[in-house]
Amino acid sequence: MRVYPVALLLTAAALTACSSGEQQAAPPKPSSSAKPAPPGSTCSLLSASEVSAAIKIPGVTSKVGPNQENASNGGKATTCEYLVGDKQAGALAVTRYEGRQADPAAMVAAIKKAKPGAVDVPGFASGAVYYLDEQKTATLATAKIVKGVPVLVNYTGPVKMTQQMMIPLVKTAVTAV
Repeated sequence: MRVYPVALLLTAAALTACSSGEQQAAPPKPSSSAKPAPPGSTCSLLSASEVSAAIKIPGVTSKVGPNQENASNGGKATTCEYLVGDKQAGALAVTRYEGRQADPAAMVAAIKKAKPGAVDVPGFASGAVYYLDEQKTATLATAKIVKGVPVLVNYTGPVKMTQQMMIPLVKTAVTAV
């Protein structure tokens, strides 16, 4: 997994290995065998079964991903990785900017400005954007203020993931933050 800097106050977790859903190196593990997400973890915001339903591939599991800190903008990201067998099917990142003042709509606008081809996604209180990165990944991002702290929430998956597939995932996660 590698991290792409998004813009100004933003960082977004991105994937380097994505599942096509057609070829799997190992059979998917049943989601019932997965350990429940630790309370308060990023994985607790979006279940593996919700991702499975969105991408229409059974057997998605989740695991807590790496934390990322960006000293230049103060962002601290926590991540959850979603897997089909041993292949990544996506990642949810929640980046908090403690001690920073930022308008969520301006954060979303900064992403749109920084990412060529980014398009607005309707239905989010502070706006949202969808974009493709290097024709390898697709990302849908939004932002909100949580207890006075600006928070960026984004889901990144394979380039074949559409806005329509990602919208319910990001809405579920941003509502739970």
